[in-house]
Amino acid sequence: MNALADFHDAFAAALRGEASSFAPASQAAFAVYRNTVMRACLDALEANFPAVLCLVGRDWFRAAAAIHTMASPPKDARLARYGDDFPAFLEAFEPAAALPYLADVARLDRLYNESLDSADAEPLDMDHLLGVTPSALAATRLPIHPATRWLASSFPALSIWRPSRDCVTVCGELAWRPECTIVVRVANEVSVLPASLAELTLLEACHRGATMGEAVAAVATAHPDVSIELTVSGLLRSGAFAQP
Repeated sequence: MNALADFHDAFAAALRGEASSFAPASQAAFAVYRNTVMRACLDALEANFPAVLCLVGRDWFRAAAAIHTMASPPKDARLARYGDDFPAFLEAFEPAAALPYLADVARLDRLYNESLDSADAEPLDMDHLLGVTPSALAATRLPIHPATRWLASSFPALSIWRPSRDCVTVCGELAWRPECTIVVRVANEVSVLPASLAELTLLEACHRGATMGEAVAAVATAHPDVSIELTVSGLLRSGAFAQP
């Protein structure tokens, strides 16, 4: 078993172009394997980050993706999940410096795919909450649905991502301001929704295990001017929570 594992490791290193004593890599035909693996990775990143692809064009995207792939090859055989660190790569990638919003657009692409591919759970039953007293609700810990994701961006990432996801040019005057986003999956349909910082504060508190009373207190402290009732009711109806 160790010999087989060593062979696999040497083969993978040779595919990445790393110097090794792996004999087959010295053959010209081995380039076919290397090129096939690289192309599969580039194709996967294209499929997984369509908004980024639209914004930068295919040539730029594949050149950047090739650099990323060499440094961070897939760790999972399921290439639909490849690219978890691609947004961070873009954030530090010097040729992308003129597009400071690109990494957050990539994060939205990634969060969409994660939501689509995540585990299922019974969504929160709003009718069930109607019979719960305020004190009981305040003491309840509502679990975040496994498909729920969120992002606070310093850029209008959602406004850029939405048209770019369908490879449509961003039209009209873009308000250059921070945007928050919630990604939910309801009835097997992923929805990417605008949100507020107050809603993200509530989600993050619940994610840390806070009761609803504690989460509401955190929102009231951090955002004293928002309507707590609207913040809570909007999130409860969004599909962001699972049934406790």
